[in-house]
Amino acid sequence: MVHHVPRYLALRRSAGEDRVALLVFDGLAMDQWIQIREHLADSIPSFSSDDSGCFAWLPTLTSVSRQALFSGLKPREFANSIEVTSKEPSLWARFWQDHGLRPSEIYFQEGLKNTGQLIELEEVISKPSTKVVGLVVDMIDEIVHGAMLGKRGIAGQIKAWCETGFVEKLVRLFADHGYQIYLTADHGNVDAEGIGRLNQGAVSEVRGERVRTYRSESLAASVPPEIDAFRFDSAGLPPDFLPVYADTRGAFVPKGDQIVAHGGASVEELIVPFVKITMTRTAT
Repeated sequence: MVHHVPRYLALRRSAGEDRVALLVFDGLAMDQWIQIREHLADSIPSFSSDDSGCFAWLPTLTSVSRQALFSGLKPREFANSIEVTSKEPSLWARFWQDHGLRPSEIYFQEGLKNTGQLIELEEVISKPSTKVVGLVVDMIDEIVHGAMLGKRGIAGQIKAWCETGFVEKLVRLFADHGYQIYLTADHGNVDAEGIGRLNQGAVSEVRGERVRTYRSESLAASVPPEIDAFRFDSAGLPPDFLPVYADTRGAFVPKGDQIVAHGGASVEELIVPFVKITMTRTAT
């Protein structure tokens, strides 16, 4: 699962991979990784990847699964921040400090999406003191949340984004500075159809399109019976964080609306890529 990733990276450092970069493409589904991988293979002759996968946390929400990914913790262990992502830098730093690194050797950045940001990034990762880097590349998630034409439309937007050169420049940058690159995601995404809105005001704590979360049993039971939804509680979640999922490929949006979403329990949302990228370093 995604919360095992930091411990795996710590083991790889112990095995000789002194500098490690974890690239988290927020919202990247397996099919979308394949599209990006093919672009990289065409653009970089020395590119190769060892592809695998791992499971996101349920519910497949960014604040749940991405925090688990960067912290190495189960969601019940970061209960106080389970509805936000602002604690990720400190959680990432704490994990690596617990594994013997100094604060100056650890770096975290979110919001990466265009080539103009890479100059500042290089200033940090080129420092000999920097040993582990955690990055959030959030363009895929932005594309998904703005999608109007389903998965096919998303594929076209990803193609256009790849053609800007951002992805290959990003991986070249880390390869040129001697990092072993790992790429993964916090959750995927799925085509979904509206089953009706849940007009509950502030009753739901997290109001996703594929899942709603509640802070008490009585509130979780307040979902109208005519809405096609189900409960599934996980031992890894805080006891007062109760998700209610839209059934099958449903979403809590107007009935019949077609969207691309995440938060639910479909295979496309749950299984995410976990990839080791290898490249021949360019001469400097």
